[in-house]
Formats: sequence, C-alpha cells, structure tokens
Amino acid sequence: MVEEQVGEQPLDSEHHRNAEALVVRPDAVQAVLSTLKEAAGFDHCACVTAQEYGDRFESIYHLRTYDDPTRELSVVVPTAKRDPVSESAAPVFPTAAWHEREAYDLVGIEYDDHPDLRRILLPETWQGHPLSLDYDSEQPQVVTLREHENPLAADQRAGEHGDTMLLNIGPNHPATHGVLHLQTVLDGEQVADVEPDLGYIHRCEEQMCQQSTYRHQIMPYPDRWDWSGAGILNEWAYARAAEDLVDIEVPAYAQVLRTMSAELSRMLAHYLAVGTYALDVVGEFTAAFMYAMQDRERVQTILEDLTGQRLMFNYFRLGGVAFDLPEPREAFFETVRNYLDGVPERLDEYHSLLTGNEVFQIRTVDTGVLDPEVAKAYGCTGPVARGSGVDYDLRRDDPYGYYDELDWTVATAADGDNFARVLVRLEELQQSARIVEQCLEALEEWPADERTVQANVPRTLKPDPDTEIYRAVEAAKGELGIYIRADGTDTPARFKIRSPCFSNLQALPSMAEGEFVPDLIATLGSLDPIMGEVDR
Repeated sequence: MVEEQVGEQPLDSEHHRNAEALVVRPDAVQAVLSTLKEAAGFDHCACVTAQEYGDRFESIYHLRTYDDPTRELSVVVPTAKRDPVSESAAPVFPTAAWHEREAYDLVGIEYDDHPDLRRILLPETWQGHPLSLDYDSEQPQVVTLREHENPLAADQRAGEHGDTMLLNIGPNHPATHGVLHLQTVLDGEQVADVEPDLGYIHRCEEQMCQQSTYRHQIMPYPDRWDWSGAGILNEWAYARAAEDLVDIEVPAYAQVLRTMSAELSRMLAHYLAVGTYALDVVGEFTAAFMYAMQDRERVQTILEDLTGQRLMFNYFRLGGVAFDLPEPREAFFETVRNYLDGVPERLDEYHSLLTGNEVFQIRTVDTGVLDPEVAKAYGCTGPVARGSGVDYDLRRDDPYGYYDELDWTVATAADGDNFARVLVRLEELQQSARIVEQCLEALEEWPADERTVQANVPRTLKPDPDTEIYRAVEAAKGELGIYIRADGTDTPARFKIRSPCFSNLQALPSMAEGEFVPDLIATLGSLDPIMGEVDR
C-alpha cells in the first residue's frame, strides 16, 4: 500500500524488526516524505539515525503516526562514500533540522536545502566528525569566540531609533535546568530570537553502549541518561529494543514488577519537575519545592527497598528484572500503600500552592503557548505534547509491560501553555499512583510458584548481522526510543538514543519569541529538559 502511494521513488525495501523500510535516492527524500506524510498519514518523524558503513553513509528517518504509533515505517537514504550529500527532510518535518545537524556534526553527512546546516553539539571550528570511521581523535582542536555574536546585530526591530541586544542565558545557570546556553536576542524587553546552544556535556552514552555487550554491560548506562529519577524508564527503553531484537519473551510476573517500578520512577521525575518549576516561576522554595523533595524521598525509599539503589537503579535485566520484592512482602506492600494513601491529599496541596496561586497563574497562563500542530511538527511528545492536546502515550497506544491490563487514563490539557503542562504532570502523578496500586494488588494475588522474575536468556547474545530495530517507551519526558543495528557480534554496530528532551527543546523558539524574558524562563522550565539526555 505504501509503495503504491510513493510510486517509483523507492529504490528498494528492507525489513527492520519493528517496521518495513523503504530505500530512496538522496535527491528524492522530500518528495517521498511529503507523500508519506500527506497521503499515508505518517505525521511523526520520531528520530533520524545517521551511520557509516564501509561503502556508504546512511540516514534513516523513523516515521510513525500520532494517531497510531504502531504504524511505523523507516525511510533509508544511502549516500556515496566520497560525497555524502542528501536532501534535507526539514522542509517536510521541521523536527528533522536538529537531527540532521547532529548527523552532519558527528557522522559527516551533508543535507541540501537544510535551513541551518551547522554543527549542533560541537563548536563550528571542530575538525572532523567523531562518529566517522576515519576520525582522528588525537588531532588538536582550537575553539574560537567568533560564534558568540548577535545573530540579529544588523536588525533594527524597534524602529529607526532602536536596536536589538544579545543576552546570553547560561550555560551555567540554575534556570537552564542543566548545562544549556540560550543565545537570546531582545528587542526592548521582548524576545526577538532565541537559539538553544547544546553540546556542553558530551556524554558519549551511545558510544559506550556500542562498546558494551547486549547481555550484561549496556543495562547500567540508561539510568544515567535522564538523571531526574527516570532511570527505570530508561532501562525499559533499552530492554524493549534488545528483547525484540533477539525474541526474548518476558514473564508476566516480571512485567508487573517492571510496570510498578517504572511508574514509581515516573513519579520521581515529575516531583522534581514540579518542584523545580515552582522555583523557576515564583521562587517557591519553602513550601512547593520542599514538598516535592519530601515526596521524592518517600518514593526513593520505596525504590531503594525494591532495587537496592536510590537513583541509579540497574533493576531491569534482559528478560525481566534483577530480583523479586523484598521480604517480608507484606511489609513492603504496607509501606507502598501508606505512601499511596497520602498522594491525593498531597496533590491537592500542590494545586493550592501552585495552580491555585494567582502569581503562578499570571506567570504561566497564556505564556509559552505551543499549538498542537507545531508540537507535532517538532516531534514533541510526553507532557509537552499532551499539554497541547496531543493525545499520544505509548503506554496505551503501543502497549508493553502490564499497562493494557490496568485501568488508568492518559492526562491531557487543551490550552498548550505553561500552565497546561503543569496540570498534565500533576494529573500524571495521580495516574501513576493508580497504576502502582493496581500492580500491588496483582502482585499480592500472584501464585507463589509462578513468580518468575527472569526469562531464560543466553549468557551471550549475538543478533544476526544487519538486523535493525527501533523501539520506544513512554518515559517521563516523552518518547524515549532506541535504534540498534547488529553486526553478528555481542556488541551493537550502531546504538542511537532518541531523546524526548532533544525534540521538545527544539520547539522552544516558536514558544518564546515575542514574549518577555521571565516568560522565556517559565517556558523553558515547563519543557523539563535534562541536558544529560539531550547531549547523550
């Protein structure tokens, strides 16, 4: 059906474990993607993966639909080894702009018709492309200061007697939620232009995973991508991709343990998001922020009892989880239920302190507005997209774990402003508590002789060469996806992390331009970015 809609443009087809793939010419990218978007409904460019083979370069556009993320298609664009140039997908999918800049920066593929093709994680003066096969890591690098100039210096937006001013926000500032530089241009007191400047952390997480074995060595790394407490959700992203890659079936009991621990992890991340946002917007340290830290401590204590760790959990294993509930089980159930019983009352207090606070409302209502179509164009997911009325949640729409056996609701809000994104996160805390409660009931009733926490997984995993897969889960910030290409060894040939924060942050200029500097800070905080995940 898809081949018929795109006509004779594809050169070939491939089969990836998650989806079919079309191979297209470098000069046909925009035509094919436009047809797939308009005629076939693939309106979500989730990720772009770039890689180099011995004889070619390759860009892969991982497409899905917001209405049904189980409808997936990959568009593979090979380019010549000597002249790796391809059409840009940015005119069709604006979210591809940053992904292609990363591909150019790290791999060396160039994209025609790109709106702003330059490095994104490394300085413009950097020599070479670190993920290319011939990269010389020992060559000297000199970074100049010429990049740090006002991009609108010649723009007189305030009229004949006015001018614009460059304001650097960050990279080292609490309001930037990590090591992020906002290159902001002001026209009077209004934001005329803002550009997020990334690349200050260089975590090399993808490269470390490529050097590690599937079975044992990769799993400790995902906890460190989003360090807000969402580590178990990150672990599930890798587990889902690797398990589908090698056909591992997880026992039902382990799925319940995974689901319960993942929702507790989501609560950790959302408490931090709400608490730090109170600091960003109204300087609320003594009540809302400390409430959030106190609630995080309670959840961390529960997860410490379950996993042995308070933040870097390393609880998942391929095929299941590391171990069962702590003994005595009844004491663990009582501890968790005592906490869950107090969640509704605590959430009412958050609403009183924040959403019912007139100052908070003034700062957040009708600021940082993100229209749903713009959210989709930039590939936004998670609370950012759901706060704009985009009803997209992989737990429900692409079920995994134990979610489809439980009674819960996807939280959305229609207004698309900073206030709406706070409402969504507070409602998701309530829904996570509902999910954890139902998981407890299932675990209590589970027959003792059927409590299998891990499948029988071989000690060494070597997927077939050129097996490829993209799998994603609903992490705290949105769609966290993993692309893996196997080469027949026990380590991946390519390991790509689709960060929800990376795509969400790209939408910041469209949300902040025309607003005031305090609104910019409130809007950035409402995205809840974790820069360790953005820079990967």
